[in-house]
Amino acid sequence: MDHYIVSARKYRPSTFNSVVGQKSLTTTLKNAILNNKLAHAYLFSGPRGVGKTSCARIFAKTINCMNLTATGDACNTCESCRSFDEQRSLNIHELDAASNNSVDDIRTLIDQVRIPPQVGKYKVYIIDEVHMLSSQAFNAFLKTLEEPPKHAIFILATTEKQKVLATILSRCQVYDFTRISIADMVEHLQFVASSENITAEPEALNIIAQKADGGLRDALSIFDQVVSYTGGNVTYQSVIENLNVLDYEYYFRITDAVLKGEIRTCMLLLNEIMEKGFDGQHIITGLAAHFRDLLVSKDESTLVLLEVGASIRDHYREMAKQCPVPLLYRAIELANQCDLNYRESRNKKLLLELTLIQLCQIQEAGLNQPDDKKKT
Repeated sequence: MDHYIVSARKYRPSTFNSVVGQKSLTTTLKNAILNNKLAHAYLFSGPRGVGKTSCARIFAKTINCMNLTATGDACNTCESCRSFDEQRSLNIHELDAASNNSVDDIRTLIDQVRIPPQVGKYKVYIIDEVHMLSSQAFNAFLKTLEEPPKHAIFILATTEKQKVLATILSRCQVYDFTRISIADMVEHLQFVASSENITAEPEALNIIAQKADGGLRDALSIFDQVVSYTGGNVTYQSVIENLNVLDYEYYFRITDAVLKGEIRTCMLLLNEIMEKGFDGQHIITGLAAHFRDLLVSKDESTLVLLEVGASIRDHYREMAKQCPVPLLYRAIELANQCDLNYRESRNKKLLLELTLIQLCQIQEAGLNQPDDKKKT
């Protein structure tokens, strides 16, 4: 039986070009290498799973490459590149500050910094979760970080930049990694699926990307989970079942009932959803987001704000034509107010039902009319 490697590791980027969703940062790093303008300390900050440590490793490999390509990438054939790929390079040192955060750990690191590299030009020290270092460890690190030997480069990675001392930040070039867009994640997941001979519906991958909340590593972990559940045929229906995501169709049916003022239909739909085990607050936040999505679907210029699959996008476009803009404003307001009151409510289901009743009465009460018509 072959040894299984999770997708997050198997498809971890090995070149700057393969880093997903951080083009401006990787371009800056490549240009710095090509122009030989390397800083002695970098701080990579951003949410989890967006490529901070991967970029640090690629950077360390590239600056030690003996035969850089014209585009600023590592050659992957020299001794330095091979030793890095085989995880036997002595030029890259990683320290997990979450578990090695004492003064003694930093002093040991400082002692290692003085030793020059045997192969390659630089020794790179990657300190992950640097915000976890104690105040004493930070202070012990300051002088070395400000004036390290010429062969030493520090890359500090953190998910909480605000916890890093200002004196540390001032000594580093700061790179802010952003959350990866849903479109970029879907594109990468499609690449992984095709590489693994897995069939995957675009809408299914879109749901996975939304669930990952901007973290590609999370998206790949969820993808592996769904592939195990489906046996390699990733469909929209299988994804919402496995991830306990409420089907868009329920929101469309509720919207249709609201437009027709059918209170009984809305209450029956709510009961059906809750019997499937969905939390009430999850339902109402999803409904508020749904009305928001209908609002942005009213105009072609704002349709780019709708982060759903192609077929669901068409459904939103068609449903939006039936919804007056004032009705959508009021619906979003009511759903949001219900969300705010949900935690304090003693009878949560009644609160949800009351909100649905109010939504159904929008048309009847004339709340979808412009304000000047209401006054007359």
